[in-house]
Amino acid sequence: MSEDAFNMSIRKFLKEVGVTSQRKIEETVRNGQIDGKKLRVRMTLTAEGSGLNHVVEGEIELP
Repeated sequence: MSEDAFNMSIRKFLKEVGVTSQRKIEETVRNGQIDGKKLRVRMTLTAEGSGLNHVVEGEIELP
């Protein structure tokens, strides 16, 4: 696999993750399933057959 194809494959995956995650967060907030003014979030990235386990945590301010 070329470096360009590898890079494009990663970008495609991350775009899907970003778009679908945003939709789920918006849906959760719109349905009133959140208490407070901030939503604490955590994203965990793993990959089968590897030791990859990357966690990103943050807060999203609510309207």
